[in-house]
Amino acid sequence: MLVLKRLAAVAVAVMSVLAGGEKALAGTGQPTNWQLGFQQSVTPVMDNIVWFHDFLLWLITAITLFVLALLLYIFVRFNARSNPTPSKTTHNTLLEVAWTLVPVVILVAIAVPSFKLLFLQQTIPPADLTVKATGKQWYWSYAYPDSKFEFDSLLACDPQRIKCEQPRLLAVDNEMVVPVNKVVRVQVIGAEVIHAFAVPSFGIKIDAVPGRLNETWFRATREGVYYGQCSELCGRDHAYMPIAVRVVNDREYAAWLDQAKKKYATDDSRGTATLVAAK
Repeated sequence: MLVLKRLAAVAVAVMSVLAGGEKALAGTGQPTNWQLGFQQSVTPVMDNIVWFHDFLLWLITAITLFVLALLLYIFVRFNARSNPTPSKTTHNTLLEVAWTLVPVVILVAIAVPSFKLLFLQQTIPPADLTVKATGKQWYWSYAYPDSKFEFDSLLACDPQRIKCEQPRLLAVDNEMVVPVNKVVRVQVIGAEVIHAFAVPSFGIKIDAVPGRLNETWFRATREGVYYGQCSELCGRDHAYMPIAVRVVNDREYAAWLDQAKKKYATDDSRGTATLVAAK
């Protein structure tokens, strides 16, 4: 029993170090060297994902230690030296009921928060802002339907460069800008092949499928720049189509929106004239 207590103490110490190290090493908005866990959460959905992950980690650790303790007990109690006359017991009603009910209780304990998390992810609340993200070969285009403008977002740093002033393979020339503490509905579609829109700090990952409009949402609670990447093997330059979302306060967002309307707004009259001339 002393050995079991020592093993349990060592396991708890290791888990504590890992849990603390995860918080210390996990970056905000982008990967960090020697990172052990998730990036820092900045949305309610990601908060729930992190909680559910930690809950399952402690649960599976407890189950593993319990099974290990049973095995060690059996090795010590029922080996040939300690138990020269084997038991001939064939049934134990209490034990059979226990090993049937306990796994059921564990699965229910996992299922309830899992379903709640799925409901939170899939149920989009009334949106303050809608952004349409279109995956193309190989970059993203962002449209703001309410403001009637669209722009392309391409990799900012040459993939061949070893050093980059901005996060390499993550920074873009035109970032998607959204206000802080606002519900943002993201409509995602693919232009030619399947892509995937994923931002780890937001807890979102959804396929961009040609001919099908998928939706997800997030509400960023902290300002900053948060990076993601296409998470679907989409072709030659799959590794070079990052996602960058800048979360700003309402005043900065209003100023950016005024500039973006002038810079990216489509000229419908010019487009109509060009189409008539072509005909």
